[in-house]
Amino acid sequence: MTNKDYYQTLGVSLNASDQDIKRAYRRLALEYHPDKNKGSKEAEDKFKEAAEAYSVLGDSEKRARYDTYGHGGMRGSDMFSGFDSAVFADFSDILGDFFGFGDIFGTRSRRRHTSAQRGADLRYDLEVDFEEAVFGMETKLKIPKNVTCSVCGGNGSAPGTSSVTCSTCNGSGQMRFQRGFFSIAKPCATCSGTGKIIAKPCQKCHGQGRVREERKISIGIPQGMDHGQKLRVQGEGEDGLRGGPAGDLYVVLHVREHPYIKRENYDLYCEIPVSFSQAALGDEISIPLLRGEEKITISAGTQNGAHVKLKGKGVPSPTGRGQGDFYIIMKVITPTKLTADQKKLFEDLAKTANQKIRPTDKNFFDRFKDMFV
Repeated sequence: MTNKDYYQTLGVSLNASDQDIKRAYRRLALEYHPDKNKGSKEAEDKFKEAAEAYSVLGDSEKRARYDTYGHGGMRGSDMFSGFDSAVFADFSDILGDFFGFGDIFGTRSRRRHTSAQRGADLRYDLEVDFEEAVFGMETKLKIPKNVTCSVCGGNGSAPGTSSVTCSTCNGSGQMRFQRGFFSIAKPCATCSGTGKIIAKPCQKCHGQGRVREERKISIGIPQGMDHGQKLRVQGEGEDGLRGGPAGDLYVVLHVREHPYIKRENYDLYCEIPVSFSQAALGDEISIPLLRGEEKITISAGTQNGAHVKLKGKGVPSPTGRGQGDFYIIMKVITPTKLTADQKKLFEDLAKTANQKIRPTDKNFFDRFKDMFV
């Protein structure tokens, strides 16, 4: 390829995003793919030009070098004769399985099949009490999962026997075909890409290398956890296949609501009833916290909705750095059923304090209007 502008080749702007570049390359690769344009030298050249442009613009380091120095900055890179065949190692990522190719121009895909496979991740939904989430806890879980077979050690063969080389793929795990100038590699259907055939399967796992069992594990729930948060327990997922690493276990917390305490981030809120006389005259009361009690003072003349802040009495941070606050919200209870004596007392109080509020009072309208200014 000559010193053609790579951005022009892909039809993108200089400030195109990585996704824009990938989409542009995919469109051109599909349009000029040799299998769709059999015998067309022009289509083959355009296909290679798009691949070369993407091999540079699709790589952040090469793109930065190209933007700064142009084609001169590409000299000495891993491109040969202006064409980087390594870009086709990612061809299946760009084109998906559209053509079913995993190996192009003789360039082997980076996604080589391996017999070892990582175990699956697992999810466990755990219900905990409000206090347990706030202060942390230790618990034991029973996890049903696939574990390595104890009889065959995971190889799937009966004791005293071993697997044999697959005669279909000669142990490579892949079958290769030629289609035009493409070399196609697919996992061997006989051995499922392992390169081995189990002559005599293990009776316990039936040749699978794993069995279903229930495992007990102990985990610690850190303090300060909240509803919906996840804990990752590394290596406690399903065991891998043929020596592959185990997956992880994700514990999702479901926190039961507290009967009278609400939580917002690391702060706690508790609404307590206050009698009319307590609000008017003031009082000192003890209120229950999640742990222990705390004495608070109700100031004389306390209004409904007023709150008292107990600093550092909220939820502790999971990292141990700091703690939220506990807010006590006053809910003044207005009496609804009064005896004759109680009514007389309130009437006398109203006369003494002259507390009747009339909508015609100027102060009422002034205060009402101020609410909407």
